[in-house]
Amino acid sequence: MDYRRLGQSDLNVSAVCLGTMTFGQQNTEAQAHAQLDYAFSQGVNFIDTAELYPVPTRAETYGRTESFVGSWLRKQARDKVILATKIAGPSRGLPWIRGGAKAFDRNNIRAAIDASLQRLGTDYVDLYQLHWPERNTPMFGGYQFDPAQEHATTPIRAQLEALVELVREGKVRYIGLSNEHPWGVMEFLRLANEHSLPRVVSIQNSYSLINRTFDYGLAEIAYREQVGLLAYSPLAFGYLSGKYHTDPKAQGRLSLFPEFGQRYAKPNVRPAVAAYVELARQHGLSPTQLALAFVFHRSCVTSTIIGTTTLEQLRENLTAWNTTLSKQALADIEATHLRFTNPAP
Repeated sequence: MDYRRLGQSDLNVSAVCLGTMTFGQQNTEAQAHAQLDYAFSQGVNFIDTAELYPVPTRAETYGRTESFVGSWLRKQARDKVILATKIAGPSRGLPWIRGGAKAFDRNNIRAAIDASLQRLGTDYVDLYQLHWPERNTPMFGGYQFDPAQEHATTPIRAQLEALVELVREGKVRYIGLSNEHPWGVMEFLRLANEHSLPRVVSIQNSYSLINRTFDYGLAEIAYREQVGLLAYSPLAFGYLSGKYHTDPKAQGRLSLFPEFGQRYAKPNVRPAVAAYVELARQHGLSPTQLALAFVFHRSCVTSTIIGTTTLEQLRENLTAWNTTLSKQALADIEATHLRFTNPAP
């Protein structure tokens, strides 16, 4: 396992991060702890969670993921674990999250972090992320900015001023963004620099063989401004494992929860997946190995977030860390990317 500095922080995170959004819905507490134990035995020191989890989010399970992580964390040496969590943005019709609060204002940020810390059983998190922008942006499968959807929002400077209080109080070590766009990253950085507020050290966005939109604009920003990419959905909700290619009704998140399929219901997703599955076969790899090895070793990626429901899946995903793609395999990936460019933005 490699360890990489996250942005301009002093956090050295494992190149593979364990995602937890199945904990409490598809995984029991015992299964969650088994995954955490195994991941850490393999050199993973980085956990990503969120107040919103598990997904699909429901009032009955809200916060359960953080509670499962917290019951495991209490048995660990806290300084050996790098823990990230997220505050939910505008609630999108989720009234059980702080009464449906729709702002990253001071009151909501403080209420969210205090509740997360209580569930996690710790007095600080290493990385606190804004789960998605409060302002109007295309999100979760959307890809066109629509000015007609503009609405009042908490100014970004005010968001940073609320977050800096948490940093000064020791509740949060560093801050990050998630599902963010180029303008947003640069605005957070500009205001931090101009007003001596904390700089974001990371951005957690979807990144996979079928969604490389980060390469356009954000990759240069991340490089020049030293903001680390935490790449989520490297297997595109299981599509790039090939299981839905061979059996469209295969057991998995998309068959259990079809509402997640918006991003992957676009016309070129299945042809692109078929092409990558065949490409993996040609190079003597499993589709999972091809997809993960590509993301694991991209220069723009600091850490890749993997999420699984079984130990067998977790072992396969971590084993893919040792897969090196040949120059020909990488060339073939680029050729396929040009044929099916970002079918699942």
